[in-house]
Amino acid sequence: MGAGSMKMFDVEAVIFDMDGLLVDTERLAIQGLAKAALEMDVDAPDVFCRSLIGVSADACLDLAARHFGELFDSPGFLTLASTHSADLIAQGLLEPKPGALEMLDYVDRLGIPKAVATSSSREKALLHLGAGGFLDRFQHIVTRDDVANGKPLPDLYLCAAARLHANPRACLAFEDSYNGVRAAHAAGMPVIMVPDLLPATMEMHEKACMILPDLLAACRIELRRMQRRKSIVAGSVRATAPALDGR
Repeated sequence: MGAGSMKMFDVEAVIFDMDGLLVDTERLAIQGLAKAALEMDVDAPDVFCRSLIGVSADACLDLAARHFGELFDSPGFLTLASTHSADLIAQGLLEPKPGALEMLDYVDRLGIPKAVATSSSREKALLHLGAGGFLDRFQHIVTRDDVANGKPLPDLYLCAAARLHANPRACLAFEDSYNGVRAAHAAGMPVIMVPDLLPATMEMHEKACMILPDLLAACRIELRRMQRRKSIVAGSVRATAPALDGR
């Protein structure tokens, strides 16, 4: 099933990740981590920073403690990095990801309810969605504060489906991160991956029903399919319609 199959497969709801999918926060987060590492005089290589992508705050803390050691102030490091990222957002540097607005408009035209399922805290989710202009675009916003477990466990997606009164297997998820794809898949949802900073791996190809370069590509696929279906229907009408002269 793909983005172009939303009506064909009777999708009851669409659930979106937030960071790196709707808004381009991941690059700002990497910049914040690098600046915090410089100020605290520690080594935070790109591979380490990328390992924090799509990971809940508590999991990030564990990863930082493992990387820097138990004696290092990992909570302070992550707080400082978040402060720097927030400063970049306050400067107006946060932008929507390509196709995000178009995809939300398209889902609205279909009349399908939608939600956000993010590993971020509610405070951060409201900040990011507000800065990106998405705050009023969803029926529900489910955050790490709302569930017992973050991604890759399915809690966020199951909670979002429940709040939308939808069967998880009849929901379509959009994700950019490995843990996000794993979470949606564990919830029993078909998931489309739109990679951001992390390229799709073999595991992602196995778990995702489709890998797309951006949300705009999903819109284009659906519009092409709609045009083909309209052409088929129009052709059938012409073939079955009686001739005007009675022949």
